[in-house]
Amino acid sequence: MRAFEVPPAIEPLRAVYPPAELIMTAIREGNRDARYAMARLWLSEGIPYAFKDRPGLYESLRRWLAYQLNVQAKEITVVGSGRQGFCLSPGKIVGRPFGNHSDLDLTAISPRLLGILVTAFERWYKEYMAGAVSPRTDWERKRWDENKESVPLGLRRGFIDPHKIPNWNRYPEAQMIAQTMYLAHEKLKITLNAPAVRHLRVRVYRDWDSFMRQMAINLENLAIIANRRTQVP
Repeated sequence: MRAFEVPPAIEPLRAVYPPAELIMTAIREGNRDARYAMARLWLSEGIPYAFKDRPGLYESLRRWLAYQLNVQAKEITVVGSGRQGFCLSPGKIVGRPFGNHSDLDLTAISPRLLGILVTAFERWYKEYMAGAVSPRTDWERKRWDENKESVPLGLRRGFIDPHKIPNWNRYPEAQMIAQTMYLAHEKLKITLNAPAVRHLRVRVYRDWDSFMRQMAINLENLAIIANRRTQVP
């Protein structure tokens, strides 16, 4: 019989909200098992940093969102800087502390909700390609052209970003989620000691395996970037 083993890279991570320096060291030095462990323990579970002073408020937010989206409250979690207290997104300012400049990024794990949004996306895609709907500005056209490519890539990994479907009346599925995020943000604004953020957004995953795999991929990409920077003379 062998004792339980802890990946060496995450052994120094003992706090609920480890500092950015320790997290980055673990990301650079850890293997696949370590990245999955970090994704489970620090990037998806427990009380998010944004709600560390009012944990009950986090539960109230999840319960309200779950009712609005018709999912289980357990299937909603906070990710991003609101989860660990600082940014870990490749392409952004890694290590930047969570604050009122930040978005509150949420995740919903629901195959039913994913299916509904896939149907809405496919309807928009067909109408856009057929010329039945047109963007109103050059900026909107640029975003639409990006989204028609990026959404299928995300779906192959088991997730969709609802805000990449136009918030138009003819796509009520996406409009419902946009309205829910707006109302949740407004409710936070009038709630005592609630985190002040710029926006609320939600990404919908097919299942927990897809979610954990994407979190691990994000950490792997961050490790590649961090290692490249340390190799620059």
